[in-house]
This record gives sequence, C-alpha cells and structure tokens, in this order.
Amino acid sequence: MAPCVIFEDEHLLAVHKPAGWNTHAPSPYAGEGIYDWLRQREPRWASLAILHRLDKETSGVLVFGKTPLANRSLTEQFTRREVHKKYLLLTAGTAPAKELTVKSTLLRLGEKYGSRPGGEPAETRFTPASDGVHLDAAPEIAKLSATSPRPSPPFTNGGEGEKAVVRTVCGKTTAPDGAGELKDRSLKAVFAEPFTGRTHQIRVHAAENGFPILGDTLYGGEPAARVFLHAAEIAFAHPATGEKVTLAAPANFATDARMALRTAVIEPAATDAFRLIHGASDGWPGWYVERLGDFLLSQAEQPLSGAQTEELARLVKHFGARGAYHKVLSRQVRRTTTAQACPQPVLGEAAPERFEMRENGVRFELSVSEGYSVGLFLDQRDNRRRFLASQVAADFPLTVGPGQTEVLNVFAYTCGFSVCAAKAGARTTSLDLSKKYLEWGRRNFALNGLDPAAHDFIYGDAFDWLRRLAKKGRAFDTVVLDPPTFSQSKENGVFRADKDYGRLVTAALPLVKPGGVLLASTNAADWPPEDFMVAVQTAIRAAGRKIVKQHYVPQPPDFPVSRGEPAYLKTVWVRVG
Repeated sequence: MAPCVIFEDEHLLAVHKPAGWNTHAPSPYAGEGIYDWLRQREPRWASLAILHRLDKETSGVLVFGKTPLANRSLTEQFTRREVHKKYLLLTAGTAPAKELTVKSTLLRLGEKYGSRPGGEPAETRFTPASDGVHLDAAPEIAKLSATSPRPSPPFTNGGEGEKAVVRTVCGKTTAPDGAGELKDRSLKAVFAEPFTGRTHQIRVHAAENGFPILGDTLYGGEPAARVFLHAAEIAFAHPATGEKVTLAAPANFATDARMALRTAVIEPAATDAFRLIHGASDGWPGWYVERLGDFLLSQAEQPLSGAQTEELARLVKHFGARGAYHKVLSRQVRRTTTAQACPQPVLGEAAPERFEMRENGVRFELSVSEGYSVGLFLDQRDNRRRFLASQVAADFPLTVGPGQTEVLNVFAYTCGFSVCAAKAGARTTSLDLSKKYLEWGRRNFALNGLDPAAHDFIYGDAFDWLRRLAKKGRAFDTVVLDPPTFSQSKENGVFRADKDYGRLVTAALPLVKPGGVLLASTNAADWPPEDFMVAVQTAIRAAGRKIVKQHYVPQPPDFPVSRGEPAYLKTVWVRVG
C-alpha cells in the first residue's frame, strides 16, 4: 500500500496528497502527478478516474473513482453541489472576524484568475478557525507567531542571506538564526468551504478580501516554504450504499513540505534509500542529497556551504543517520581519479567499505570508496519495481503467458534490474564492460537469497555481445538498455547517447522475442524527450518491427520536476511485435 493512501474500498481510493505534487501530469513528458503514479502502480488501480483536483501546492484529501458507478455517482454529486469540502488556510493578512460568504464570477487573467463580469460563478464561505484546531501534535493555531525576512526562496541554496522564510515547528513559525531583521506577525487560521469548484477559487476569494494565503505569492501572499492551504475534509454519499462518507486528513503545516512528499511515496519498512533534496525543485539549486540506508550522500559542484552543512546535519539527526558524505561533482569525469571521485566524510562516523540499503524490499550493496557512483542509481527505483510487480503500467503487463521469462540486462552495472527480475522469477543475463561491477552484481544476487550460478554474467562490449548473442539465436522476453550518456570501448569506440541510441536499439532488436519488451532509458539531460522517443521508434520501425504498446516513464516523485530543475531521466517501455 502506498503511504499516501488513507482509504480504499471496491469503489473509491482516497489519498492525502502532499504539497508540491500535481494531481495529474501537466504534460506528456513531465513528472507524474499523484494520479498517474497511483494508476500505473497496482493492477487494482488501473481504472482510477479523477473526480476533482487539488492545486500542486495544496495538500489534503483527494478522492479517485475505481468503478463506473463511483465515477457517475460522484460526478453527479459534484454537479448538484452535494459534496461538502472543507479547507484550512493560514494568512498573515486581515482575516475575517466572523463568517464571510464571498460570491463572484471568476475569469482567467493570464496565469491568474480574478473576479470579473462574464466569468464562472464561484461561492466560498470563510470561517475563523476557533481554538482546538490542531497542526499535527501542535496545540492551537488560532494565533501563531510568524517571522519573515525579505522575500526569498523557500529553502536556502547556499547564497548569501537566503534563508527559509517560514518554518513551522510545534505550533510556532520561526525563521532560522541569522536570517536578518525579523518582524513579528500574527498568523490566523481560517476555514474555507467552497460551494463551487472553480480553479484557484479559494485563493482568489481570500486574496481579494484582504487575507491572501501564506506562501501564495501569485495572489499576494507572504513568501513561505509552501502555500499554506490544506483540503482537510470531504463528505459525500457513498456511490454504492448511499451512506454518508467523511474522509479527513489532518493539516500538518509543521512538516517540511519536502519531507512530506517523500513520506507520501516511500514505504519505510521496504525502502531506506531515496533522494531527499533535488536541487532547485527543493529550493537548493545545484545541491542534491540522498539517503542511502544508514548514511546520507550530498553532491554539488562546490564544497558544502555553511547553510548546506547546517541542513545536512539536520537531516542526519532527522533520519538517525550514522554519518554523511559530500561529493564534489566534476564535469571532467574521465580525467578524475577514483580517489578524487569518491565522496568524503563530513559528519558522523565513516561508512564501512561495504554497507547495505533496502529498496522495495530488495537488498543492495553500496560503497562510497569505489569512485563516481555508489552502486545503484536511485532514479530507477520505480522501473526496478516494475520488474518486481511484473507490470509496466495500468494496461501493460510485463509478462504474457506462463513459463519462466528470460531477461537481458545490457550495461548491467551492479545488476539492479537483473536482481529485481530474478526476484520475480525470471532467468537473467547481465552484460557489462566491468568485471568488478559484475562481481558486485553477483553479491547483490546472493544478498537476496538468489543463486548467481542460476544466472548468466557476461563481461564485454555491449555491441560486440549483442551481435554474438544474435548469431547464436538467443532471444529474450525483455531487453534492458540503460547505457551511460558517454562511454568508450576498444572494440566500438565512442558511444554518445544522443547520437548513437538508435544504433543501440537496432543492435538489440534481434534479441527481443516477438511480443517481447524493450526497456530503453537514458539520463542524457540535454536530449529532449521528444527526440529520444523518435530515435527509439525510428529504429524499431526501420528494423521492420511493430510497436504494439508503449509507456513513457519520467523520473520518480522524489526527483521532482520544476522549471528550475527540468526532467532529465527518460524511459520508454515498448512491446515489440
């Protein structure tokens, strides 16, 4: 069960959506919204339908339909205004002292909405939140002390003077030490009950009446770590029984929005490795931090700043990590020695030469002393899970028919895909140009109770062995292509993903069984996804093969996509006829 799920029955699925996650993907190649991520995750969620939406920066209860009956019933209830929704907002403005009902007609005005003649009718009732409203374990929030320096990004990025504007902890909002001159303000909590469902309705009505939502800078709100608007409750008649259903998600403004997003998607009992800070998307341009089991790994093109060291120490404490490392990223990877490429300890104790992490219940060996990578690329977690679940997407099973499947993992590295495929019952062949990493892969098999001797490990050049295997008449149910952006071998010279990917697909296709699946992936950040897709599709069609089904996958939610941090990982799963 995904941690964000708060209710499920035969007809409905309800989740607590964190702030910072879209309801659905805004474009075909953007990061998945919570709807897309859920729908592709479990077979029983394949028919999920969107019944209402929450803005990206709004948290709270979101309900999806699972059956035609639920979709029809809830749609009719929304149309007849029989669904009751209750939101909670914080404002530094002049909140209403008593109940206030706002009616207007809303019109789109560029990227904003406003009350204008000729727009869509909208009605919202606002009520001051009384004592007894709680934020997580915090007491009352009727009055909170807020501190705010000049407008700035939500989290520090190492720049001079750029501090978190508002961090809510235990019912009080404070700015970090050293944030400069601070001004005390009284925050007010207000309930909002929309009787219509217009885009940005609550935000517009609150702003136009003198109490813009904290963090909603689009509508004049004070800068803050997030938009402090939360869908606290939704009530409706159950589509099957007619009985009243009330679903609630407590407001937790005291939680770091960045951590709330990770908490929504990561099952802690099964996974202890994921990205904690993803550059500009999390308010820290150029800085990336990952949890790797008992240790944290920080990466940037510069040594840690004072603000970054403080934040890293806070994360170490929060997760109970044994230590933290920092790696200075180099653009001249091939000119960097192993010692220079290795992360260096900066906090806590040093890691052993080899240590373990868990991902979706699978164990992997890591090391911070082996050079540029620690042994696993976390951005492929959801793709590895697809092997474990034997499902690519809602209408795309990975395996078809009975019997053991055969999987070829090209550029296998430490065999992460192979281990997951083997856990699901497949027989795997792992191909890589490094004997060291293939041995590492064998250890990963053994860590998970899998006999490496029951699987094949081939050392050598990818193009050379693809030709050899084709000559031998080998064929596989699934072929994985996840090459480095740049590589070089004696046999075939230089490989550049954006120039040579089509050639790689052409070489791999003879090994894909009719009806088999090709997984093609690249992290070439400057290569547009449209061009990547064209390269894969063109190669398949030029080989006289047919694309029966395809599913494009972006990077997982803990690698959030934003204007400041565009998507870089591109993956397409293709069933080839």
